[in-house]
Amino acid sequence: MANLRDLRNRITSIKNTKQITNAMKMVSASRLRKAQDTVVRARPYSDYVDLMLRILQKKNVTNPHPMLISPNKDGRILLIVVTGDRGLCGSFNSTIIRYANQYIRENSQVDLVCIGRKAYDTYKKRSNLKIVAHFGSITEIKDISDLKQIRNEVINLFFSMEYQKVDVIYNEFKSAIQQNLTCKQIMPIIPTESDEVSTIDFLYEPNETEIIEELGTRYVSVELWRILLESNAAEQGSRMTAMDNATNNATDLIEQLSLLYNRERQAQITTEIIEVASGAEAIQQ
Repeated sequence: MANLRDLRNRITSIKNTKQITNAMKMVSASRLRKAQDTVVRARPYSDYVDLMLRILQKKNVTNPHPMLISPNKDGRILLIVVTGDRGLCGSFNSTIIRYANQYIRENSQVDLVCIGRKAYDTYKKRSNLKIVAHFGSITEIKDISDLKQIRNEVINLFFSMEYQKVDVIYNEFKSAIQQNLTCKQIMPIIPTESDEVSTIDFLYEPNETEIIEELGTRYVSVELWRILLESNAAEQGSRMTAMDNATNNATDLIEQLSLLYNRERQAQITTEIIEVASGAEAIQQ
C-alpha cells in the first residue's frame, strides 16, 4: 500500500511541475515574439551607422582617429560578458561562460565587464580576475537611452588608454532553437568591409573629428543595444525550448508512472482476490 501511495505522490508532484514548466514556456514564447520584433527593428539602423563609419574610415587616413585605429597586439583587453540573470534556459549561460573562460586562458591580460547576474556570480569568486564594472538584468533595459551608463563606462575605459580593445561575448539570436555564440570587437571600431562604399570626397560640418566622435559614440550605443536585444531574444528562445522539453519529459514520466501504478494496483487486487479465494476454499474444506 505504501508503494502505491509513493507512486501517487510522485505522479501528483510531476503534474504540478509540468504545469509550472508549461506556464514558463508560454511566458517565454510571448516574450520571444516581442524580442524578435525589437531585434528586427533595430538591425536597419545599426547597418546604416555601420555604413557611415565605413565611409569615414576610408576617408580618415591622414590622421587616423583613435576610435578607428586597429588594435595592437600588446596591452590589456576589456571583455564584456553578456549572460542572463536566471537559469532554466538550457545551456544559454553555461556556453557563454565556457567560451569566456577559453578566451581568458588565451589572453592573459583581460579585465571584465559583466552584464547579467550569472556572469558576475561566476567571476566574482576568481581572485585572479578584475571586474571593472557590473550591470544588472538586460530585461530592465527598455530603450537605447537606458544604455547611457554602460556606453559611457566602456568608452571612458577605452580612452583611458588602459585597454587596447573591447570585445563582447554574447549569444546572437537566430531562431528559437538556434543561437550563435559570438565574440565581437566594438572598440576600436572596425566597420564591415564592403566594396559599395563611395569614394566621393565630402565636406564635413563642423569637422571630421567631431563627426567621427559623435558617430562613434552612437555606433557603440547601437551595437550594445543590438547585442543586448539579440542576447535577450536568444535567452527567451532557449528558455522556451528548455521548458518545452521539460514539459514533454514530464508528460512521458507521468505516463510511465501511471502505467506502473496501474500494474502495481492490479497486482495488489489480484493478490487480495487470491487470498480471499484461498481463505474461502480453506473454510469449505
